[in-house]
Order: sequence, then C-alpha cells, then structure tokens
Amino acid sequence: MAIAGRPEDSPAADSAADALREAAFVRLLASDDADSLAAAGLLGRALAERDVPFQARVTGRATAATDDATTVHIGVEGGDLTLFGEPSASETAVGIARDLGGDPDPILALAGSFPTDFDESTALADARERDLVEQRPGVAVPVADLADGLAHTTLVHAPFSGDEEAAAATLDGRDDPREIASLLALSVASADDATPRAAESVARALRPYTIIENDERAISGQPVTVGGYADVLRACARERPGVGLALALGHDVWDAALAAWRTHGNRAHAALDGMTTERHRGLFVARVDDAPLATVARLLRDFRSPEPVALAVSETRAAAAAIDDVKIGGRMDEAAAAAGGDGDGSARRGRARFEDADAFVTAFREASA
Repeated sequence: MAIAGRPEDSPAADSAADALREAAFVRLLASDDADSLAAAGLLGRALAERDVPFQARVTGRATAATDDATTVHIGVEGGDLTLFGEPSASETAVGIARDLGGDPDPILALAGSFPTDFDESTALADARERDLVEQRPGVAVPVADLADGLAHTTLVHAPFSGDEEAAAATLDGRDDPREIASLLALSVASADDATPRAAESVARALRPYTIIENDERAISGQPVTVGGYADVLRACARERPGVGLALALGHDVWDAALAAWRTHGNRAHAALDGMTTERHRGLFVARVDDAPLATVARLLRDFRSPEPVALAVSETRAAAAAIDDVKIGGRMDEAAAAAGGDGDGSARRGRARFEDADAFVTAFREASA
C-alpha cells in the first residue's frame, strides 16, 4: 500500500493504521531527509504508545521486505506500506498516528514538512490551538545565539556562512528581530555571486514559527524555531542519521544533534566557497571535494546557480536539485549508468554513484538536452 499526503481521516490512513496496529513487529525504513525522519519519529512514538515492537533506521535506498515484519518505507519505494511526501510524509504520519490512538507531536510534524505551505496543515492548527507556536519577526534558527545560528544554518548561503566570527561581526550587537531579518535578506541578496533567485529563497528563513516554551514541551534543549528544528533534522539525516532518528523518536540527544548540524553547515558552506563551476544551457555544475552533496546542490540551486538545474559533483558521487519537476532522478540514473554506476531520485532531486566523474557530467548533460 502506498499513501501520500493523505488527510488524517482518509481510508488509506485508516488502513495503514490497522495494518500497524495488528503487526507483530514493525520495521521503519526512512530516507535520509528531514521529512522522512520526522515521519518515522511520529510513527515510532505512536507504536511505542501501543507497545507494538518496532525497529527504525535511516536508509537512502529501497530495502527488500522480510517475512517476519511489517515494513514501512518512508520516502523510498518498497515495503508493505510506503509513505511519500505529497505534500509531506510527516503530515501523513500524523493521521496514521492519530488513528493508532496516539497524540502526535505537531512541532515535529511541522519541522518535517518545512518549508511547505502550512496554511492547510492539521499540525499547525493543532500547535496553535495548544499555544505551541507563534509566527514572529526574525530568522529561523535552532539556537538562541544568533551568530551561531546564522553561521551554521543551511536554510541560506550568505557571505558569513560557515564563519561564526564573521556572522557576529555582521550582527554587530543587533538584537531587534526585524532588523536582523532585514540584515540577513540584504546580505544574501547583495552577495557578489548571488542570483535573483537568492532574494526569493531567503524568505523561507524569515518570519519563522517560534516554538513557545511551556510545560507541555519541557524538554532539554528545545529548538527555538520550527525552521531551525527542520534544519537540524535535515543535517542529522545526512551527517549522523542515527542521532537524527533518535531526536525524532523523542530521545534527549539535542546537544549531539546540534553538533552534527554545525559540522554539516560548515562542510556545506566550505564546499560552496571552494567550488569550481561550469555553466551549460539549463545546467550549473559545481565540482567539490568531500562535501554533503545533497545540501550543496540545494544551496547551489537556491543561491548561486543561474540555471534551473544545479549539480554538485565529487570524484565518485553527485547530487542534483532542480527548480521544476524535470525527472531529475531518471536523468541521474541514466547518466550514472553511462559512467559505471547507478542513481535515483525524484522529479526535482537526485543522487548518483559512479566511477568516472567527467563521463557522468557529460552523460548528464546529454540526458538533460
């Protein structure tokens, strides 16, 4: 059964909950992204509340089902149940968790579905009703220290990204949320190599949903904003997936998660600052060394690429991100096969492994023509 973006009262969500409720053992396999991690956390917590034994892990690729468990694939194909993110797997997981009799965490669901439009989100309605979030002026970071937050966030790429001292100098003691938001937007848009798209992309980091401290969420190291929480989940999914999964399941690993977030941000921004680029019709290629390629490709697309498709390439791997639905996953697989490897992905993003980087880039250009 495959379900995607279903409201909480849909027949598909009901059927999925029935299958999980009756399972002797559940195996949750999540893709390495924030939405899949959050969905796995929401389902895992609901299963734990019902004393249904389960195992959860992060995998970037489909895994064969086994006879001794009900397997749920989240963000990757396969399994007895498959959750895809339309609009988000997290929103779907909320409905299933409620059908299981659980009380899903709306903050986790919002972080998983970020930065999609929250206007029709049941999780946002729930969070507002329980006074858990409020949209306020400012920037979306996970920590109270703004220099730390701005230096390491991967929601934007600015001249000070990856350098906490430079971020602090840019802030220059400012603490007014509106002024800081304006400063960030100006820094991003006015960078020497910024594209017109950068001015639009920075908006997702502004006027965030702030998480309100209260007794209901008296947890250690509470994230400051929903967007910042999402950024930490996404970083952990790529940098330390076990920590990210533990965070989504509600374990006290916030300090370890922040450490992974800082490391991930530093690596991604350093790669963008040190990349060599090639521009082709419809395609912008960045050659980088060891780096979190999916994050680099996303930031490249949003802040530096003058073309609609961005491709980050190392010696043996690549990741791509596109503005529109252009069957990137299929192109990555086709190009990787021509270079002695394999690839996969979705309409707007993909990844690949190969033996020859130059052959891969040439084949990807041809597949994109």
